[in-house]
Amino acid sequence: MKRVVITGQGTINALGADVAATKEAMREGRCGIGDLEIRDVDRLAVRIGGQIKDYDPEALFNRQQISLYDRFTQFTLISARQAISQSGLTFSGELAARSGVVLGTSGGGMQTLDENYRSVYEEGKNRVHPFVVPKLMNNAAASHVSMEFNLKGPSFTVATACASSNHAMGQAFNMIRCGMAPVMITGGSESMLCFGGVKAWEGLRVMSRDACRPFSANRNGMVQGEGAAVFVFEDYDHARARGAEILAEVVGFAMTSDAADIVMPSKQGAARAISGALKDARLNPEDVCYINAHGTGTAANDKVECAAVADVFGHHADELMISSTKSMHGHLIGGTGAVELLACIMALTDGVIAPTINYEEPDPECALDVVPNVARDADVGAVLSNAFAFGGLNAVLALRKLA
Repeated sequence: MKRVVITGQGTINALGADVAATKEAMREGRCGIGDLEIRDVDRLAVRIGGQIKDYDPEALFNRQQISLYDRFTQFTLISARQAISQSGLTFSGELAARSGVVLGTSGGGMQTLDENYRSVYEEGKNRVHPFVVPKLMNNAAASHVSMEFNLKGPSFTVATACASSNHAMGQAFNMIRCGMAPVMITGGSESMLCFGGVKAWEGLRVMSRDACRPFSANRNGMVQGEGAAVFVFEDYDHARARGAEILAEVVGFAMTSDAADIVMPSKQGAARAISGALKDARLNPEDVCYINAHGTGTAANDKVECAAVADVFGHHADELMISSTKSMHGHLIGGTGAVELLACIMALTDGVIAPTINYEEPDPECALDVVPNVARDADVGAVLSNAFAFGGLNAVLALRKLA
């Protein structure tokens, strides 16, 4: 089995337009959630989100590209450009033929869908743009990344709700590990902050109207965000041979299904995914210092996740740091695991643990060290990133410093 390392990372999200800005915001415990600036916001009950403000696509894409790229695709390409630039890779010949893309999203081209439903139903138009279908399809971002960077190997999109990015990155990890590809571009993207996207989530009654407070006893729901994060996963030997800077090593992945309920999480399903990732990584529970939690800020998710962590780690659970960066950037649904992996890499490379902000009241059912409100310096050797989705689909990644 081949070793897999990360040699590039890129992002745009509510905390920043690149990795450096995002890490700075996480260190400072800065909140990127604010008032939504979208059409018909006055018709919404939920009017906050982790929205990317002052975003100008015309500064980054030409008119023809904008006609083809939904907002989620734009975010993906911005992030991929950063990640591949950092990696120093160019794709040609055999490397291009065998390298690919696997990305996660849940809503895909939701902005395009919303705009065109409005045109047809509200404005009574009888025609839509001929590129509506290729613009809104969930695989659009993966396809455009493959075309822009000449990636001719395995390329596809994973859609498993809130676990989409972790599932995508897990597939990329496994493909490199088994020798199917030397390099995979992976991560996830989401842009559901439009009237239809927010209105649909309102119906679930899991949304907060004021703030995301994971693990705090007075939490009252999740807050949506938008953006993307993309990574270069690479065969360790290939990276070493070309003298690449290595950010971290991906060492384990596991996925499980609760097979129980479409919206309520299961402690057993989450625990099996966590323990499976540890086993796959050949890590002992005591090796893990930090977990980036799924931590949505809903009553059910937070306590179930804490119970699962306590079951798997036993007495070591009291020594773990576990934080939810969703409190800062919001829940990017299918893209959220990718943005959260930035915090995991920051813990390994910079020795900084991103905090859980907005923490106000201890909850005895979430009695772990949730790194409340203030970032923490720590020497971290191994980390986990949790993702637990509607439908009971769980995906956990394990990373460590390069040994």
